Amino acid sequence: MGLRDGLDNSCKWRSLAAAGAIGMIAVFLQLAGAEGREALAWDRSALADGELWRLVTGHFAHLGWSHLGLNLAGLALVAWIAGEAYGLLRWAIITLATIAVIDAGFWYLYTDLEWYVGLSGLLHGLLVAGLLPGIRRHDRDALVLAMLVIGKLAWEQAVGPMPGSESGAGGAVIVDAHLYGAVGGLLGALLTWRRVGPDASI
Repeated sequence: MGLRDGLDNSCKWRSLAAAGAIGMIAVFLQLAGAEGREALAWDRSALADGELWRLVTGHFAHLGWSHLGLNLAGLALVAWIAGEAYGLLRWAIITLATIAVIDAGFWYLYTDLEWYVGLSGLLHGLLVAGLLPGIRRHDRDALVLAMLVIGKLAWEQAVGPMPGSESGAGGAVIVDAHLYGAVGGLLGALLTWRRVGPDASI
């Protein structure tokens, strides 16, 4: 995939290492079992009671090992496709922005949602952000992938989860997390461009 943003191979390996660290965090949380999942999930009632860590940990906890495995595969794919798009600091900003937008979307827009776990919303944000440099350059691969992402999001909003996704995850798929995540990734990427410029390697 031709999605570089002028960064050297060391940036690629740092980004892959960061993706590996995210995966290890998710695996560690999964080892906590059902009790850990209940203590870490995005939970509206618990958040209202002040358990604010759930705003972050809910995105790294999972329903089970099959759910985690799917998301780790998605994380590896995003790292392979777009890991070189930014430096680590930029990716960190994009990650935080994506999580913040998902949380805000859940709280203020998806008011019926009581409980959520999983990386998938964050993965959509990271992928969208990672495609933007290639889209700026009119890179064919980036443009095709962006259209596929838009098509997937449109399908999910109009029809529901992609076929087989719920059986693979072992539970309901919250498709709005994907939409909010994509918006968060876009905003996070634009925020970094506004502060340091589109070509800075931070």
